[in-house]
Amino acid sequence: MGIQITPSILNADLAALGAEVARIPSADWVHVDVMDNHFVPNLTLGLPVIESLRRRGGLPIDAHLMIEDPDRWAPAYAEAGCGSVTFHVEAARAPIRLARSIRALGARASMALKPATPIESYADLLPEVDMVLLMTVEPGFGGQKFLDVVLPKIRRARLLIEKSGGECWLQVDGGISPETIERCAAAGADVFVAGSAVYSAADPDAVVRTLRALAKAAAD
Repeated sequence: MGIQITPSILNADLAALGAEVARIPSADWVHVDVMDNHFVPNLTLGLPVIESLRRRGGLPIDAHLMIEDPDRWAPAYAEAGCGSVTFHVEAARAPIRLARSIRALGARASMALKPATPIESYADLLPEVDMVLLMTVEPGFGGQKFLDVVLPKIRRARLLIEKSGGECWLQVDGGISPETIERCAAAGADVFVAGSAVYSAADPDAVVRTLRALAKAAAD
C-alpha cells in the first residue's frame, strides 16, 4: 500500500471546493471533516457537500465523522460514494455492526480515537476495520499544534495491527506538516491527513509531494 497523503479541505476555500480539490492532484484521497457541534465544538461540512464533490469525480473521499450517533448516519456516507468512512469509537454504540454495515455498502470502514483514548481497549476490533485513525490533536478545529504524546500510541497501534495480521492502515490527523510527518512515519503511521500545512501554501500540491517524500524516507 505504501505512504498515502490525504489533504483535509477543512482549511480550503469552502466557497470553491471543487477548484480546491483540483489543486492537489498528487494526493491519494481528499479528507472531509464532518462535525455536528455536539461530539466536537464545531459545525462543518455534511452529506450534501460530499454528494456534490462525488458528482464532480476526481479523488476518492475519506470522510471523517466527528458526530454523535454515527451508527445512524455513517452508512449514508458510504451510500453517497465515500471510499472510506471513519467513525469515532467514543461515539459508536455498536462499532462492529457499524463497521460491517459500512463495508457491506462498498466503503472502507475506519475507527477513530481521540488522543486520550487507549488503542488497547479496541484491539479486538482491528479485524473488523480497514483503517485506524489516531487523532494527534483534540478533534474539532484545524490548525492545532501536533501532540507529541501520541507518538508512543502510534507505535503501540502499529504493533497491534501487525499482531492482528490484517491489512489495516494507520492514519494520523492533526498538526501534520513537514516538521512532524517524519516522526509519525517512523512510529508506524502510513496515511497522513494534512490541512493547514497544505492549504496555507501557495502551491498545495508541492506540499503534498514534499510530505510524501519525507514520510517515505522516514518509513524506510
